[in-house]
Amino acid sequence: MQKFRYVCAAILIVASGQLAFAEPAADSTPGKSVDGKYLDREGTPTYKVSADGTVDWYTYSGYRRYHSECHVCHGPDGMGSTYAPSLKDSLKTMSYGDFLGVVASGRKNVTSSQENVMPSFGDNTNVVCYIDDIYIYLRARANDAVGRTRPGKHEDKPEAFTQAENACMGKPE
Repeated sequence: MQKFRYVCAAILIVASGQLAFAEPAADSTPGKSVDGKYLDREGTPTYKVSADGTVDWYTYSGYRRYHSECHVCHGPDGMGSTYAPSLKDSLKTMSYGDFLGVVASGRKNVTSSQENVMPSFGDNTNVVCYIDDIYIYLRARANDAVGRTRPGKHEDKPEAFTQAENACMGKPE
């Protein structure tokens, strides 16, 4: 349900034409954990990587979701392609709210030499239901906290994740 609220908030921001162009949180260190999801000191979703390389569930899920929906255009490791820009680099300057807005509503950049179109994924439950996970994974990539390959170890899936996933996908409880 919390993911749904984030997406709805992003859609409302985009619809009102008031995108926030704030810098992303410079410090991605987890400030707290809520039901297995880590948040930085400003309340923005973030990643946690233990000394032994174990990643939190949301980073791992984000890796999986990124590779199911985003890598075709943005490259297998978030580093971009000839077709779409590097999200690893974009998340160094893009705020969480801007990320949600672009994913939900899409974006069109047209210049005299090229036309780049990011389609809207606001109706795609395979993206919207996991938008925080994708953001967390890309934030970890932007900060070189995780490598280019599938994380080898991850924390267990939190019950709150399963409940939110079922609610977002419309599965009965």
